[in-house]
Amino acid sequence: MADGPVQARGLRKRFGEFEAVRGIDVDVAQGEVFGFLGPNGAGKSSTMRMIACVSPRSDGTLQVLGLDPDLQGPRIRARIGVVPQQDNLDNELTVRENLEIYGRYFGLSRRHVKARAAELLEFAQLTERADDAVEPLSGGMKRRLTIARSLVNDPELLLLDEPTTGLDPQARHLLWERLYQLKRRGVTQIITTHYMDEAEQLCDRLVVMDGGLIVAEGTPAELIRRWAGREVVELRFLPERRPSVAELEPHVDRVEELPDRVLLYTSDGEAAQSAVHRAGLRPESALVRRSTLEDVFLRLTGRTLVD
Repeated sequence: MADGPVQARGLRKRFGEFEAVRGIDVDVAQGEVFGFLGPNGAGKSSTMRMIACVSPRSDGTLQVLGLDPDLQGPRIRARIGVVPQQDNLDNELTVRENLEIYGRYFGLSRRHVKARAAELLEFAQLTERADDAVEPLSGGMKRRLTIARSLVNDPELLLLDEPTTGLDPQARHLLWERLYQLKRRGVTQIITTHYMDEAEQLCDRLVVMDGGLIVAEGTPAELIRRWAGREVVELRFLPERRPSVAELEPHVDRVEELPDRVLLYTSDGEAAQSAVHRAGLRPESALVRRSTLEDVFLRLTGRTLVD
């Protein structure tokens, strides 16, 4: 397998008769931000749990930091950081204590942990809340604290499962900035998300998963160019005036019907919109935008990312 922090071949995970991960190949390069994109139930979290050495693989080969999770799980866990989908902070402790006590689990000295906690409080912009209880913190602050806690052991690999779910836009962008800082420091990151804008902003490379399989792989730009094209025209029609796909197809590369709108994929959105009007079709509203990873997923699976 290729040299990198994570390599998997034919990786599978079964729960009884149900196969959540159905034989995937993954290579994560040193220092990159690698993403798993897909809807709920796609197999993203099951894959992350195997990489994190908290769920044994059912079949296939997997190496994390050059080690076998089945044989050397404790050694791997000592060198990685994990940000779970749900915050699991200790509400009985202060913000600072959540960092210092967690650091002791790794066998770090009290002096080292105290200094490391101070660094991470500053990194997470929580220094002024260091001695406050965790419970009153906002969702964004709790998420920043969870990420800070995952860095106590100065990990070589950071796993983030849906890191910004439920956060408002301002909190999401602050977290993105913090993750970008870690990338600049050379920390390899693996992120699962069903937010396409998050994947575009953060990931150097990503795979799209659906039904336990990888259905596409590449950089965000490559995937958009390959599967969606340059621009999309979003048209909304009154139900009684909605045209058939056959009426729209002559004017664009591809047509996608959604319950509330019709998407036209084309290299020139303005030209396609003009052609629709010349054909006598009158939408209630029209929007020309660039293609996104959501369009990629719609093309590959026939449904939106957040089904």
